[in-house]
Amino acid sequence: MSALIFFKLLAIFAVVALGWVAGKLRWLGPVTDTSDPARTLSNAAFYIFVPALLFRTTARIDLHTMPWNTVLAFFVPVLALLVGVYAWQRRSNRGGQLPIAAPSVRAISATFGNSVQVGIPLAAALFGETGLAIHVAIVSLHAMCLLTVLTALVELDLARERRVLGHSNAHLATTLARTLRNTIVHPVVLPVLAGLAWNFSGLQLPTIADEILQTLGQAVVPLCLVLIGMSLAHHGLQGAARGAMVLAGLKLLVLPALVLGVAHWGFGLTSMPLAVVVMMAALPVGSNALIFSQRYETLEAEATAAVVISTFGFVLTASLWLGVLAWLGR
Repeated sequence: MSALIFFKLLAIFAVVALGWVAGKLRWLGPVTDTSDPARTLSNAAFYIFVPALLFRTTARIDLHTMPWNTVLAFFVPVLALLVGVYAWQRRSNRGGQLPIAAPSVRAISATFGNSVQVGIPLAAALFGETGLAIHVAIVSLHAMCLLTVLTALVELDLARERRVLGHSNAHLATTLARTLRNTIVHPVVLPVLAGLAWNFSGLQLPTIADEILQTLGQAVVPLCLVLIGMSLAHHGLQGAARGAMVLAGLKLLVLPALVLGVAHWGFGLTSMPLAVVVMMAALPVGSNALIFSQRYETLEAEATAAVVISTFGFVLTASLWLGVLAWLGR
C-alpha cells in the first residue's frame, strides 16, 4: 500500500476520532429526549448536503462517454449481492425481531463502498489518470444506483408493515401509489431524478448554481466522518461487533470476489479495467451506510461499527486483492 493511501486512511481515522471526542465531551450538546446532535448532523447531511452532491453529479455526468461495459461489469454483481443480502436478511427477520428496515440497512452496509475518500486516491495512486477516469465514471453512478434501489426496497417494506399492522386501510393500488410517491419524493431519489432531467435537457448549470451545489457537496465527506465518530461515541461497539464483522467480511471479501468473477469471466474484462472494478468493490464500507441507517433509525451502532471495522480491515485486504490481480495477470 502506497504512502498516499496510508496517509489518506490515517486522515480518515483522525477525523472520525475527532467526532468521537466531540461526542464523548458533548461539544455539540448532550443527548436528551428532545435533542440529539448526531441526528441533527445526520439530517443536515441527508436533507441538504447529500442531495446537492447527487443533483450536481447527475446533472453534469456525460452519459455518452461512459465505459458502459465496465460500468455494468461492476454494478451487475454489486446489485446482485445487494438484493441477495436484502432477501437473506428479510427471510431471517420473519419473526420481526429487528426493525422492518434492517434488511435494507444491512444490504447497504455490505455493498456501499467508500469510493471517494479512499477510492479516488487509491485509483489515482495505483492506476494513474486512465484508471482514475474509469473509477470516477463508476463513482458518478454509485450512490444513484444503490441508494435508489435501497430506498425503493425499504419504502415497500414500510408500506407493507403499515398494511399488516392495520395502520392503513387503503386498497393495494392506493398503497402502491403512496409507496411510489414516498420513493420518489425522497432526499436521495428526487435530486437524482431532477439531476438526470436537467442532464437530458442539454442545459448547462448556471455558474452560481453550480458553485453553490459544489460548496454544499464538499461538506458531505467531513460531516459524515465526524458523524461516524459521534455515533461510535454514543452507541459504542457493544452488541454490534459481531454483525458488523459479518458485514465487513461481505464488503471486503465476498463483494470483490463476486465482481472479479463476473467482470472477468462474464464481461471479459482484463488488465486495468478489471483491476479498477475489483479494487472499487474491495473498498471499505462508506459513510452513506450510517446516513441511511440513521434516516430509518435502524441498526445505527452496527452500521457505524461496520464502517470502522472495514476501514481497519482494508489495510490488509487491499494488499490481498492486489496480489490476486497480479497473479491473474501473469
